[in-house]
Amino acid sequence: MTATLHTEVPVPTEDVWSVSQVTAAVKRLVERHLGAVWVRGEISQCKAWASGHWYFTLKDAKSQVRCCMWKQQALKAGRPPADGTEVYVLGAPGMWEEKGEFRLVATAIVPTSAVGQQQQELERIKAALQRDGLFDVARKRPIPAFAECIAVVTSPDGAALRDVAIVIRRRWPCSRLIVVGARVQGEGAEGELVRALGIVNRLDGLDLCIVGRGGGAREDLAAFNSEAVCRALAAVRVPTISAVGHETDISLTDFVADLRAATPSAAAEAAVPDRREVERRLQSLASRLASGLSLRTSLAAERLERTADRLSCAIGEAVERPAHRMDRIAAQLDALSPLRVLGRGYAMPTSPDGRVLKRRAAFLPGQLFDLRVSDGRISARVEDAG
Repeated sequence: MTATLHTEVPVPTEDVWSVSQVTAAVKRLVERHLGAVWVRGEISQCKAWASGHWYFTLKDAKSQVRCCMWKQQALKAGRPPADGTEVYVLGAPGMWEEKGEFRLVATAIVPTSAVGQQQQELERIKAALQRDGLFDVARKRPIPAFAECIAVVTSPDGAALRDVAIVIRRRWPCSRLIVVGARVQGEGAEGELVRALGIVNRLDGLDLCIVGRGGGAREDLAAFNSEAVCRALAAVRVPTISAVGHETDISLTDFVADLRAATPSAAAEAAVPDRREVERRLQSLASRLASGLSLRTSLAAERLERTADRLSCAIGEAVERPAHRMDRIAAQLDALSPLRVLGRGYAMPTSPDGRVLKRRAAFLPGQLFDLRVSDGRISARVEDAG
């Protein structure tokens, strides 16, 4: 037999508070029992709005509290303090009812003589990296013009990866992305980023590496200010692009990488060319090449035509010159020909064997011979050789 357990659910009473009532009650309690207090902490995310109000976070090693300073007090305070500055803040604890957030309304800010611990550590790391030459411009490598394989070191679940993929797919879809996942903030982020950058060095056929994340608070970007992460990034064997945070956020990896991009989308644009621009340039080059070839072909045709004319003339001269010479020789031979002499009324006697009878002694009485005249032969006989 199976027993059935019934869990009793408490039933709301008639005295049910709304969210607004709860936050209002907390606000009254906080403001009634807590007066203005001096608070020591480190400034983070301080922003001066166009309205003149300041909004910032005050934190120590364990906790943080949101603060605001209205325009009248901000004007008296002068310039907004830089992030990382350790200060004394005089403020009244209060409650932001619309968001249900505890906050400190500051009326005065006095910097301490010391810099916050986080800022001191950041400066130490920065000095060490600069001393080892990791910030030198001379070690910066050029980004390949046509990257075929790109590694992306970021959170697989973050918006940064989506932005990079969308931009590369649009600009240069033939590129291949290899995602090397890593936590980008919080506990363990430093170790995972170092491990991911080590994996990048073992990938074959890689052309480029992008490391980054979307924007966030200064403490969210702490992993990218880690000395271990910066040295691991400097050891990557292919060119690197750092894309950490928004345009106003600068991390140490931005100084170590070969190129700094303001956002992950900007990193993707720097990593690959725009196919439309490449097509336009190719079309322009093809047009220029076709024009150049057409011009060269036309010049070659004209040169060939002129060469053919000169060759024809040369051949004609080469043929006519021997012909003229032959004509002259023929005329000379004709002038020397005995037949021409015969044409002038002379006759030439020849013996029956064809010998020319030149002397009187060659004519014997009764001898037969031929008498050659201009238009033929006449048989004759010697009657008297006297």
